[in-house]
Amino acid sequence: MLKIFRYLKDNILSVILIVLLLIVQANCDLTIPQYTSNIINIGVQQGGVSEVNPKVIRKSKLDEILLFVSDKDKKKILSNYELITKKDNEHDYDILSKEPVYVIKDEEKFNNALEKAILVDYMLTSKESEAVNIQKEIKKDMPETMQEMAIIDIIEMLPSKELNNLRKSINEQFSEMPDSIISQSAVAAIKLEYSAVGLDTDAIQTNYIIITGLKMLGLSLISVASTILTVLLGARVGSGLSKRVRKKEFTKVLNFGTAEYKTIGISSLITRSTNDIQQVQMMIIMTLRLFIYAPIIAFGAVRKVFETAPSMTYIIWLGIVCVLTLIFTLFALSMPKFKKVQKLIDKLNQVTREIITGIPVIRAFSNQKYEEERFSVANTNLKKTNLFVNRVMNLMMPGMMFIMNGIVVLIIWIGAHKIDAGLLQVGDMLAFIQYSMQIIMAFLMISMFSIMLPRANVSANRIMEVLETDLSIKDKEKPKTFSKRIKGLVEFKNVSFRYPDSDEDVITDVTFTAKPGTTTAFIGSTGSGKSTLINLIPRLYDVTKGEILVDGINVKDVLQKDLHDKIGYVPQKGVLFSGTIESNIKYSDDTMSDERMIEAARIAQAEEFILAKKEGYKSPISQGGTNVSGGQKQRLSIARAIAKNPEIYIFDDSFSALDFKTDFELRKALYEYAKNSTIFIVAQRINTILKADQIVVLDEGKVVGIGTHQDLLNSCSVYREIAESQLSKEELENA
Repeated sequence: MLKIFRYLKDNILSVILIVLLLIVQANCDLTIPQYTSNIINIGVQQGGVSEVNPKVIRKSKLDEILLFVSDKDKKKILSNYELITKKDNEHDYDILSKEPVYVIKDEEKFNNALEKAILVDYMLTSKESEAVNIQKEIKKDMPETMQEMAIIDIIEMLPSKELNNLRKSINEQFSEMPDSIISQSAVAAIKLEYSAVGLDTDAIQTNYIIITGLKMLGLSLISVASTILTVLLGARVGSGLSKRVRKKEFTKVLNFGTAEYKTIGISSLITRSTNDIQQVQMMIIMTLRLFIYAPIIAFGAVRKVFETAPSMTYIIWLGIVCVLTLIFTLFALSMPKFKKVQKLIDKLNQVTREIITGIPVIRAFSNQKYEEERFSVANTNLKKTNLFVNRVMNLMMPGMMFIMNGIVVLIIWIGAHKIDAGLLQVGDMLAFIQYSMQIIMAFLMISMFSIMLPRANVSANRIMEVLETDLSIKDKEKPKTFSKRIKGLVEFKNVSFRYPDSDEDVITDVTFTAKPGTTTAFIGSTGSGKSTLINLIPRLYDVTKGEILVDGINVKDVLQKDLHDKIGYVPQKGVLFSGTIESNIKYSDDTMSDERMIEAARIAQAEEFILAKKEGYKSPISQGGTNVSGGQKQRLSIARAIAKNPEIYIFDDSFSALDFKTDFELRKALYEYAKNSTIFIVAQRINTILKADQIVVLDEGKVVGIGTHQDLLNSCSVYREIAESQLSKEELENA
């Protein structure tokens, strides 16, 4: 799979931008739960008062509060406050008409001692029931004369030593209380003080909630925008990589020799160019979208969890262990099946291709039932494997939801006890739940990635198998060029050939020379190696032993393109491409003149049926040439080779679908037109090769005779047997 990623180098800037966008999105998603917590903790429970130290406080009240702090802390606190005695443009507090106030200089400068002192003062001066009970508890052992006095007045009367002991005792009692609880409790006193100063506490609360909500909305919009851009860029990167890999794979396949096609299989090559590349494309998109985002959000959420409620982090680790156990279990069950799925898709494609291609034969033999069963077996095997994989993976979501809901219930249960004990705030518990879900969702994303990874990995390996296949037929690093003085001379020198993985030669020690302006024909029994022999000239296969020379140069020493430019090839089975008759004849050169095209069609005896069509040369040709007859397909294939005007013609049994009259007229016109070219003809019919300059007779891959028709009748028993089986005695004598 990693080898596929090297094709991302053209999209490196897009990948970097995606990573940056994902970091932005993750930061937004991680910040929103904190704002949710603030709305509950500060906006609702604290009335919108977020300051841990009051920003404005009456002088009398601050003097009262400072009784509960040390002299050292008192100096620090007063240094951060400015005494205001009258109203001005900046300080317009109603209370200033009665008494001066202290205004904070730096709100960011937090003093924990002041916060604790505010809470103590509140508990000793408040009229709320809980505070009143505390005050009564403190007074119960005091003399009767002090029962009617305010506790603050009593404290002011304490000697310095006893006052210091009181402060020390207070600090010891607060040391075990969480700072968040102290802050939230002190806010009630700060709110009362703001009301006393003349501030609108309802407006403070409303403004805080609205501003925080707007911040959350802004972060959400940024997150959405980042998500959209990430999806768009990820799709472009994925489709771009898919395009490049598909192009590279197709280019590689075009350079395959017949051996490579047989090794991998045409059906498998189609699957690898479509389904496998699609799997890899989806994997790339998932990687860029989820696999990069998930670790970022998981790491950030874990950090936030430690900041929010460190005492409950063990719940997260429990959830992570459960999720990983689920993922690895399902992964182990499904991994072997993913490899099998792709092979079964290949098999299904192969069976489907064979059946569709052979429909006429299947109907002719009334064998539809058998083929239906053969297709059903391949289809059922794929279905069963896919069902197993899907059923295993379908357990993923219920399992993940069970774990997530279990974690939520556990957090609420434990968090409720901590809230009751004053160790946790409600907003912090909700934020903890959100962060926990983000962590679980991150692992869910990774699990989704793990579902696709095995199949994509198999597909990537199959693609790389094609891309890394060593070509059996390839050009040399320093190729030679053909001489312009010689055109069309072909020499076979002790040529032998065997198919890959075969133990025996199918062509053995063949030697002959074909000169320009001559026709060389090949004949022999079925399987004697005729087609194999001439396929060695354009290097559809490479010889195993010996050499083939074209214009005096070994075909292995020149570029394949230069070699193919010299050859006009008509295969045994006529091949046409979807388009028009014109595009098929002009296949070798789309800038070819119409006169040259028409001449080629006339020589190939195709002009008559072409002009009989309504659109003539513009008549459409369907895929594979299924809308023309076998004879018409052959003639168009021959016309395509003639239009190329090559130095060497190769006709691999290309006249078999023609009637005798058309065959005769075509060869007559061809010999006249290509009188300076070298012509090779593979034939089954003696009539087709009677006038050949030399006939090569093959028997089990060996040359058993070379000569003219008359020479071979006298010297080659194999040729005589073939001739006598096709022609009468009179025809042989008149030939």
